[in-house]
Amino acid sequence: MQVKETLNEGLKRKLSLVIPAKDLSERLEARLDELKGTANIKGFRPGKVPTAHLKKVYGRSAMSEVLTDAINQTVAKALDERSERAAAQPKVDLPEDQAVINQILDGGADLSFEVSYEVLPPVALMDFASIKIERPVVDIDDAEVEKEVHRVFLNQKGYEDKGDGAVVENGDRIGLSFKGTINGEAFTGGSADHAHLTVGSGEFIPGFEEQLVGLKKGETKTVKVTFPKDYNQAELAGKKADFEVSILHADAPKKGELDDGFAQSLGLENVAGLRDAVKDQMRAALDSMSRQAVKRQLLDALDEGHKFDVPAQLVDAEFDTIWQRVVHEIEHHGRSFEDEGTTEADSREQYRKIAERRVRLGLVVAEVGNQNKVEVTDEEHQQALIAEVRRFPGQEQQVYDYYRKNPQALAALRAPVFENKVIDFVAGLVKSADKTMTREELAKIIQADDDGVPEEHHH
Repeated sequence: MQVKETLNEGLKRKLSLVIPAKDLSERLEARLDELKGTANIKGFRPGKVPTAHLKKVYGRSAMSEVLTDAINQTVAKALDERSERAAAQPKVDLPEDQAVINQILDGGADLSFEVSYEVLPPVALMDFASIKIERPVVDIDDAEVEKEVHRVFLNQKGYEDKGDGAVVENGDRIGLSFKGTINGEAFTGGSADHAHLTVGSGEFIPGFEEQLVGLKKGETKTVKVTFPKDYNQAELAGKKADFEVSILHADAPKKGELDDGFAQSLGLENVAGLRDAVKDQMRAALDSMSRQAVKRQLLDALDEGHKFDVPAQLVDAEFDTIWQRVVHEIEHHGRSFEDEGTTEADSREQYRKIAERRVRLGLVVAEVGNQNKVEVTDEEHQQALIAEVRRFPGQEQQVYDYYRKNPQALAALRAPVFENKVIDFVAGLVKSADKTMTREELAKIIQADDDGVPEEHHH
C-alpha cells in the first residue's frame, strides 16, 4: 500500500492510494480458496473444484468483492496510521477508464484511487470549574396547591353539556372558535377552529375569559384585549388585539363535593392525601423545568467555552434533518416563511447556525463522556425505550415494533440519555447558586431558550 497526501486544508484531507496488483492477486487466491470449500459446481465434488476452473467461473465477481474489501481495509489502515478519525464515511474516487478497471479486475494492474474525508477535530476541554450557573428554585405556596387541587377536582368530577340554550358562566368548560387580528392583520397562533377553555382559569391572556361570561351557545362576539408586556412571544407583547369569538358549546361542572369520598375515588386516603399528591406532582414538574433551565445554561457555557471548526459534512447532515422538519411544519400548516415573519434565506441561515452549534456540542459532549467513562447502561436504554413507547397511548405495540425492527432508531435513543448523563456530570463540577423565582419566570426562561426546531415524530 502506498499513501500520498494531496490535500490538507483545515479539516479536509485527500489521499492518493495505490494497492499493488500482487496484493490484489494474493487476496483473490485467498478468496477462491474460501469458495473452493463451498462452491457447488456441476461435475465436481464439493471442495474438489480446481482453482483455475473457479477463476474462470467466479474470477471477475470474486475480484470485485476483493476490491471492495481491499479498498475499505486500506482506507481504514491509512487513517489509523495517520491517527485520524473521519467525521463521516470517506468518499472514494475510483479510476473511470473502463479499460483500466478491466485490467485491474483481471489482476494485471495496480489499483490507484483517491479518498477524500474530513477529520474529527481534536477537542481540548475547558475548565468546568470556571462555569457559573443559576439553579432556579420555585416555592410552591398553599394557594397554588389549592387551585391545582380544585382543577383536579373539576377535571375528575367531569362536566355535562348545558345544551342548546347554554349561557356561559364562570367555571364552565367551553368549546370556542376564534380569529385574532392586530390592526386588522391576522397573526401566527391567533386563530383556532375548536379550542377548549375553562372560564376563569386564567389559561388565556388577561381580560379574554371575563368577556365571554353571559354569551349564549352559537353567539359571536368581538373580544378586545392587550397582550401582556412580558408575553413570551416578543412580537405580540404589549399589542392590542381583537378576537372574533364564537361559542360552540358550554359544559357545566357536575355536582359533587371535594371531600374524603372524592379523594378515595382517586385511590387516595383523604383530602390531605390528595393535597400531598398534587404538591408532589407540582414539585416534580418544577424540578424537571429547573433541570431543563440548568441544562440550557450548561450547554450555552460549553458552546461558549469551546471554539473550533466543525466538519462541514456533519453540519450539512444535521442541517438537512432540521430543514426537512421545518419545511414539513410550514407546509403542514399551509403557511409560508413570510407568514412566519422571515424569509427562506434568513431561515436557512438561522437553522444552519443551530446545526453548527448542535454538531459542536455533540463533539464536546462525546469527548467529556469518553474522558470520564460516562456510559449508558442497557437498563437505562430500556427505560428510554419504555418512556418513548408511553408517549403514544393506544399505539404502544406499533411503536415498540418500529424500534425492534429499526436497530438504528433504537440506538439513537441512547444519545439523549448519554447527553443528560454527561450534563449531570458537568453540573457536579461547576459553581452553582440557587435563584428563587416564580413558576411564570421559570416557564418564560424555558420558552425563550427553545431553539425553534420542530420536534421529530417517527410515527
